[in-house]
Amino acid sequence: MNNESILRPIEILLVEDNPGDIRLTTEALKEQKMYNGLNVVTDGVEAMAYLRKEGRYSKVTRPDLILLDLNLPKKDGREVLKEIKTDDNLKSIPVVVLTVSKSEEDILKSYNLHANCYITKPVDLTQFLKVAKSVQEFWFTMVKLPPKS
Repeated sequence: MNNESILRPIEILLVEDNPGDIRLTTEALKEQKMYNGLNVVTDGVEAMAYLRKEGRYSKVTRPDLILLDLNLPKKDGREVLKEIKTDDNLKSIPVVVLTVSKSEEDILKSYNLHANCYITKPVDLTQFLKVAKSVQEFWFTMVKLPPKS
């Protein structure tokens, strides 16, 4: 881990509408004891408002990583992914699609929309914790994240 990552928290934006999955993700990230901030939005419209710092999100910190569910109310996760990756101010933020869908069509479409990673959510708590640990180890210790803009 480089000194910059040690000095500042890694900011994660979780875009998820399922309260159970929000709780699981929160607990899994806490268990890893890595220094990060987790913010949660529950629909696609709210996600884009957060990322564009609109309205009540005007003072939020830009996330270093987005964990994005595909099946969201108001604006589908696929639409959110497309908007992020076509916006010059947002496209450098890594997006990990974290969803229940195992559909080859969803996987292909997500990568075609420039998702950085596609993970199918495990339903088992132990497996979910392993996935969270793997995501954190990869994105926060091995990968050099883009600087804040």
